[in-house]
Amino acid sequence: MPVPYEATGRTQQKSRTREALVDATRALLAEGATPQVEDAAERAGVSRTTAYRYFPNQRSLLLAAHPQLSPDTLLPPDAPDDPIARLDAFMAAFTRYNFDWEPQLRTSLRLSLAPEPSGSRPALRQGRAIGWIEHALEPVRTAHPAVDVRRLAVAIRSATGIESLIWLVDIAGQTRVEAAETVRRTARALLDAALRDA
Repeated sequence: MPVPYEATGRTQQKSRTREALVDATRALLAEGATPQVEDAAERAGVSRTTAYRYFPNQRSLLLAAHPQLSPDTLLPPDAPDDPIARLDAFMAAFTRYNFDWEPQLRTSLRLSLAPEPSGSRPALRQGRAIGWIEHALEPVRTAHPAVDVRRLAVAIRSATGIESLIWLVDIAGQTRVEAAETVRRTARALLDAALRDA
């Protein structure tokens, strides 16, 4: 397996250069652009030749700009124990996360829908949101053991993630506030149905 360019030689300087390219890419994405490697290089003040040593193509650059936040939970330490209040708190944080990272997530979604180069990993199939939702639903495991929390978490993720928010804003014409309320109510309806069925 080849050693990444930034893992050899002056690694601290190379790490700073790589981060500058990623930061430049995120800034360009936030401005509505879909940058090529040379665009990120120009914004970061790095030569094109150097930039291509870190990112041989646009796809690798855009994947690197994908949000790297991977907390165990989006809930605060004092999150409520009541399942409905807890899910509401989670949905507020999850929607805020999606909107905060919207340009990068939109780009990742585009990449995940494009044909994949051999051996590359789809950009959005990381599954961390399902774990966050399962954590938010933890009180349900105890209070309603008949509920399949994993299955419920998958259902909630499928109806409330960035894909749903994009559709609600771009196609349905909702404001971001309205879209946030729609996904919150959808998540609650799925939880209510699961508890009722149990």
